[in-house]
Amino acid sequence: MDTVFTYDRYVTGKSFIGRRAEQEQLADLLTRGANVVVYEPPKTGKTSLLRETFIGMRSSGGDFRTVDLSLMSVRTVEAFAVRLASSLIGLFASTPEEIQALCGRHLGGGLRFDPESYARGGDFLSVDGSLTDAGLRAALNLPYRLAADFSGKLFVCVFEFQNILLVDDPDHVLQIFEETVRKAPKGPCSWVWIGSMVNAMKDIFEERRYFYKMVTRVALEPISVKEIENHVTKGFLVSGKVIEKELIRDVCAKLRCNIYYMNHFAAICDGLSRGYITAPVVEESMLSLIAMHEPRFMAVMNGLTNFQVFLLRAILDGETKFSSSEVIARYGLNSSANVVRLKDALAKKEIVSFLPGGGALILDPLFEYWVRKYFFGMS
Repeated sequence: MDTVFTYDRYVTGKSFIGRRAEQEQLADLLTRGANVVVYEPPKTGKTSLLRETFIGMRSSGGDFRTVDLSLMSVRTVEAFAVRLASSLIGLFASTPEEIQALCGRHLGGGLRFDPESYARGGDFLSVDGSLTDAGLRAALNLPYRLAADFSGKLFVCVFEFQNILLVDDPDHVLQIFEETVRKAPKGPCSWVWIGSMVNAMKDIFEERRYFYKMVTRVALEPISVKEIENHVTKGFLVSGKVIEKELIRDVCAKLRCNIYYMNHFAAICDGLSRGYITAPVVEESMLSLIAMHEPRFMAVMNGLTNFQVFLLRAILDGETKFSSSEVIARYGLNSSANVVRLKDALAKKEIVSFLPGGGALILDPLFEYWVRKYFFGMS
C-alpha cells in the first residue's frame, strides 16, 4: 500500500523535508568544483540530500553528469579499481567497441576490458595478474580524463567509502588517491565521498587527515521538531487521520528527530489506525518499531564484552570523564588503560562516537532508546 511516509528508499520532491541549508551548501561546493565528504550514521538522509541537490542544480540549468559506485562489497584494491573504472566508462560508452576504445585510450597497469564479464552484466573490466600502481593511478585519473574528453562537469559519488580501509595496505591506496586528487585539474570533476560508518570515515579524514584542505565536509544537522510535526501531520491528513502534535513531539524526543525512524513509526501508525490517532496507537506503533529492530540490537549487545557493556552504561548515565578513578571504580572498568581499549572497541563497532570535548554520542537513536529502557531497565 502506498504511503507518504517513505522509509525504504531515498526521497525527493515533496517527501524531502528539512536540510535546505545543507542542500544549498552542497550545491555551492559542487558548482565551484570542490570535493565533498558526507558521513553520518545509516538511514539519516545522505542519499536523499544528494539526489535532491542534483535535482535542484539541474532545474537551475546545471550541466553535469553523475556516476554512483558503492564500495559495500569491495575488499581488494583490484575490486576497487575495477568498480571505479567500470562505473565511469559505462557512463560514457554503451557498446563493447566504445568501451574497448576508452579502455585502450585511458587505462593500463593491468586493467582491461573483459567481454565475458560484459556479457554477464555488472563490472566489465578485469585485472591481468595483480594491479600495479600505474593501473590504480589510471583508474583514479579516469574521471578527469573522461570529463576532459566529453566536456561538462562530472560528479563521482562513492558510497560506503570507508570500506577502502578493508583492502590490503589501505594507506598506500589512499596516498595514491590523495596524490591524484592534488595533481588533478580543478573544476571539471568533483568527488563526493559518502560513508555510513562515522568513526571509520573520521579515521580517514580527521585522524589520518587524507585529502587535507582538498575536501569539505557537509554535516547533516537534525531536522527540526517543527518540520517533522508538519510532515507527519500533513501525511496523516492525506488519509483523513489526525494526531496530536504533543504525541509527535514525544516520539521525536525518543528518536532524536531521526527522519528514517520517524517515517517508519508513522507508517506503522498509519496502518494501525482509522481516524483519530490516540496515545495507545502511538505506543503500539513504537512497540512494533522496536520489535522489528530488536534482533539487531540484541546481536549488538551479545557481541560486547562485560567491560564494554559497563562503559556503555556509563555513557547512558551521562558520564564524560571515563578515565577518572571515580568512574572506573563505579562502573568496574578496571583501569584507565582498559578504558582506552574499551572506547576504541565501541568506536570500531560503530556503536558510539566519542566527542572531542569529552562525552560520547550513541549513533543509533532507537538503539539508545532500546538499550536504555529494555536492556538496562532505566527510566
